Amino acid sequence: MTRSSAALRRIPISQVAVGPEEEELVLSVLRSGQLAQGPMVARLEEEISAITGARHTVAVSSGTTALVCALLALRHTGRVEPGDEVVTSSFTFVATLNAAIQAGLGVRFADIGDDYCMAAGSARRLVGDRTRVLLPVHLYGLCADMEALAPLASEHGLIVVEDAAQALGATSAGRQAGSHGIGCFSLYATKNVAAGEGGAITTDDDEIARVCRLLRNQGMAERYRYEIVGHNFRLTDLQAAVALGQLRRLRALTAARRTNAALLAEALGGIDGLVLPGEPAGRRSVWHQFTVRVTGQARLSRDELAARLEAAGIGTGVYYPRPVYRYPCFEGHPLVRTDPVPTCEQACAQVLSLPVHPFVGEDGVEQIATEVRRALS
Repeated sequence: MTRSSAALRRIPISQVAVGPEEEELVLSVLRSGQLAQGPMVARLEEEISAITGARHTVAVSSGTTALVCALLALRHTGRVEPGDEVVTSSFTFVATLNAAIQAGLGVRFADIGDDYCMAAGSARRLVGDRTRVLLPVHLYGLCADMEALAPLASEHGLIVVEDAAQALGATSAGRQAGSHGIGCFSLYATKNVAAGEGGAITTDDDEIARVCRLLRNQGMAERYRYEIVGHNFRLTDLQAAVALGQLRRLRALTAARRTNAALLAEALGGIDGLVLPGEPAGRRSVWHQFTVRVTGQARLSRDELAARLEAAGIGTGVYYPRPVYRYPCFEGHPLVRTDPVPTCEQACAQVLSLPVHPFVGEDGVEQIATEVRRALS
């Protein structure tokens, strides 16, 4: 079926809608007078643990602080030292790199596979005498290949820290994101569960959890009893209330994303030069993004297609336009070591994310597919 242009709507790349449950939870916080970290944060932590299966969840102020806090906890517990190295993905948001640098750790960057996640073979070649942490990035809602990466970490005695900012609820070989090591999640405004700002750390390690709780609260276990040099990484009860309502709808929200992704894959199949994302065997995506590649065989370049879709009212995103380290502020940085990452370079030139959020729906998929086909035919 086709619809008149008058019926077409603007489809943003992401869309968050809070419902009556979030409103009531926020009102309950306002009425309680307990606005800072309190019982609502504790409830959020319990429910994230229930999803991930982790013994501990420590809520923090952002996904970035989750990464920083987790890596600092490894330092405070003596498991890493300044100058030790992290091997991570070259294809990620800058928070991954910033967190390692802020923890005083060197960083090396593995290339990626066709799934846009860190390739185990590339990571293996980078492991050296100072490597202590393997930091896979679960990108676009898909877990990295933990069936390959977890044995690599075990073989070399590496600590696994998962950048699971985009992957709450995703699984690899039946295990939840955040359950393979220390998990770091984001509750940023565009994530599948959004608090505006917020994050969480998941772990089965009692000591890591204890130190993370100290670090987020100025190093205090009790008021004015300082045990370590800490920070203010706390999440507020107001933010937790917003996230909690969405978390309780996560199953339904994820189902809608998965439906939209399946519809998009069907509607966009067979277009020359357009490579569609997949779901590798053994992994279940939560489809934070639906990311295509616009190759040299396509009628338009990636940027030309994005401009055409924007003019047609369809939002897009380029995640990410360069390898994470390729910016002047990291050039010559003593903690940053780079190696060739040809697959990442190609992805940076070709990837384009299309709307897949729960509010796209069948009509939205039809609108997106019609405009993409019109542009690339």
